Amino acid sequence: MDRFVYTIEGLNVWVGRAFGWCILILTLSVSYEVFVRYVLNAPTVWSMDMMIQMYGALFLMAGPYALAQDAHVRGDFLYRLLQPRTQAKIDFVLYVLFFFPGMLALFWFGAEIAADSWRYKEVSWNSPARIQIYFFKTLIPVAGVLLMLQGAAEICRCVRAMKENEWMARLSDVKETEQLLMEEGDQQEKQA
Repeated sequence: MDRFVYTIEGLNVWVGRAFGWCILILTLSVSYEVFVRYVLNAPTVWSMDMMIQMYGALFLMAGPYALAQDAHVRGDFLYRLLQPRTQAKIDFVLYVLFFFPGMLALFWFGAEIAADSWRYKEVSWNSPARIQIYFFKTLIPVAGVLLMLQGAAEICRCVRAMKENEWMARLSDVKETEQLLMEEGDQQEKQA
């Protein structure tokens, strides 16, 4: 079971890191557009569409990554006080009742939207550039599949936690500065 969980988690972390480069592309394109629009007085017709597509791609593909890193926002003021076994039971029920039906709908309807978009070779009607958007609409069902795979890995984590009353460790990746400072403080307390 560990191998299955870590393989799926590794895939989603890799995809999240790869699509994280969209942030750099977005930053450069916004900077370029601001410069040419306000300094050179020569705005582009393509930049807004590209920024919308990059943001959409980043948003869709960050979902599986965030789930793999347990980084989604959660109102856990009571949940965190529970034993891991109880947390796992709650998570299991919520995944089965809400997560999987929602992700199945994302995949199903996203696949229909993407197929129609490919069939018509859909372009953006919001811009004179008329950029092709069917490539980006393909990411909707892809995100659904990756989220369902990660959901299956999370279900395995829940089953393990229900048996052992302890959560499996996650693959480590980047951490927030405040979390690094807290861990550093914990290490200093242990050494003192």
